[in-house]
Amino acid sequence: MITYTNKKLRFLFNLMVVLLATNFTAAQQKASKNSMSGEEIHFKTNSWKEVTAEAKRSGKTIFVDAYTSWCGPCKLLKSTTFKDKAAAAYFNKNFINYTVDMEKGEGIQLAKDWKVNSYPSLLFFSPDGKMTLKQIGYLDGKNLIELGQQAIAKK
Repeated sequence: MITYTNKKLRFLFNLMVVLLATNFTAAQQKASKNSMSGEEIHFKTNSWKEVTAEAKRSGKTIFVDAYTSWCGPCKLLKSTTFKDKAAAAYFNKNFINYTVDMEKGEGIQLAKDWKVNSYPSLLFFSPDGKMTLKQIGYLDGKNLIELGQQAIAKK
């Protein structure tokens, strides 16, 4: 037998579930919209050969995020710097952005070719695939933009 208090509690519980579900859905939609609107750097993950071919066609400098899965500063770059609105806008407009785990797949050979052994390594390449600038370690959004400006100047 359900008493008035039990009905009231059930109603409040159901109301909370509906409100939480609505809030969660709205948060997901906002996150999805933000990622599509250029509020984070969009990285390519295909092969280096495909990235360099696109750079040659577009004439854009290539920015490479060379990371490892265990690297704390690499994770911090991904969660903060690469989501900085100003940095994202600048890098999405001016670069072909490429991210690669240097301990998996093609990254193993690229790490040898590029002599990368410290992480994170932020690398810049001319449109024809020649390294022009290398920075090791974490940077905030403002400093990443400044580094990008240096890379473009060396183009």
